[in-house]
Amino acid sequence: MRTVIVFNHPYEGSFCNAILNAVTKGLQKNGHEVDVINLDKDQFDPRMTSADLKAFVAHSAVDPQVISYQARIKTADHLIFIFPIWWDIMPATTKGFIDRVLSPGLAYDHHPRGFGLVPLLHHLKSVTVITTMNKPGIVYSLLMGNLIKKVMIKSVFKTMGYRNVAWISYTSVKRVKHEKRLKWLVQLENKFSKFH
Repeated sequence: MRTVIVFNHPYEGSFCNAILNAVTKGLQKNGHEVDVINLDKDQFDPRMTSADLKAFVAHSAVDPQVISYQARIKTADHLIFIFPIWWDIMPATTKGFIDRVLSPGLAYDHHPRGFGLVPLLHHLKSVTVITTMNKPGIVYSLLMGNLIKKVMIKSVFKTMGYRNVAWISYTSVKRVKHEKRLKWLVQLENKFSKFH
């Protein structure tokens, strides 16, 4: 199995980085080939330029970094996103990755009958979104309506036609004890050591 992880957090001491390490260890124990796209280390530019937009319409990327990312995703069996929730939604860099990289011609195409989208990543068996936030889960759910579920799960991947999409949410991260965060990491490593 080949798993591509799209990682977005600028601080190396973050809990997101600890999650990345736990998920990677678990996958490697399970024999997965793991390819990490580290958007911050790569200094990925999330802005859609005029050239990008023309390429988007033509179903053909022009930015060498975007082309490289697309080539790496094309052969993935699993796609995992890891990022913090800032102001109730994903960071701009993750949003830019969705806009610029998961484009028509690579991730999806329009249905030939003109209604809906058709998934094009035929190797892809699953998409997993892993997030962290400091807000309590109940507050995020009741007041914000679980925006990640609406945007990433429903609006992006399910609209594209991908059905096996999961969201793992870690809430109140700064408030919980260190021992609980360590327990979460052990559980994650165990989960992905059995991931197929």
